[in-house]
Amino acid sequence: MDEIVNYFSTIPSTHRALILVGGIAVFWLIENTFPLFHFDYKKWNHAGINIFFTITTIIVNFVLAFLLLLSADWAVAKKFGVLQWLPQIPLWLFALIGLLILDLIGAYLAHLVQHKTKFLWRFHLIHHTDTWIDTTSANRHHPGESIIRFIFTVLAVLISGSPMWLVFLYQSMSVIFSQFNHANLSLPQKLDKFISFFIVSPNMHKVHHHYQLPYTDSNYGNIFSIWDRMFGTFLTLEKSKIIYGVDTHMNPEEHNQLSSLINIPFWKSCSPEKKLNEK
Repeated sequence: MDEIVNYFSTIPSTHRALILVGGIAVFWLIENTFPLFHFDYKKWNHAGINIFFTITTIIVNFVLAFLLLLSADWAVAKKFGVLQWLPQIPLWLFALIGLLILDLIGAYLAHLVQHKTKFLWRFHLIHHTDTWIDTTSANRHHPGESIIRFIFTVLAVLISGSPMWLVFLYQSMSVIFSQFNHANLSLPQKLDKFISFFIVSPNMHKVHHHYQLPYTDSNYGNIFSIWDRMFGTFLTLEKSKIIYGVDTHMNPEEHNQLSSLINIPFWKSCSPEKKLNEK
């Protein structure tokens, strides 16, 4: 455990980039070999759009990274946050509690709030317009959403009182798990179901990408599946019934063109309001 702490305390930016790129490459190869769905699409064109949004996410996080560092350093220095208030506990338990809190606020809550708030949904909608979910879809986030998610991550760091090494560990795990549960990967049904009791499995998250309610508003988790089960947002749906996308934006000119995706949040007569009013 000490080795993990030491590594993530000084993890180079190049290593963090390799985790992102390496994860995409590994899951790309696996999903091509064991696909959940056989898509009829231009895979490289689709990947190009999603990688563009991945790059904008990296830029947003890089520009705002100093806020994350300040938050973590302040929490530790001021002994603020759940982890700082705990008595002396084993390091592995300290890390697990921290990861659970970071995942709850930085992923689950951030995701839930974006679905339930009209203005924020406009930005998150871009992620749901993807009708060919694969591992590159993991970081298909509008730059506006990247900022929203960053704010929730800072909030999670402050509430949890996480040191920076734990934040880096969480972010690295978040990237890999998101690529895993978005991958167009076919796992044995029993294995996927077993995994879903602990972490978000591919089949569990695919339900969230079904194009209609109530499934769109379910399975918000990223790493741990406990939050969806605990807060009643866990749903299942047979693979054969899943249709990707969002019912208000099924036109390829909207969900498969970069210029449209960037501008969707700013459309005056944007359909997300209709969808949200139906909730």
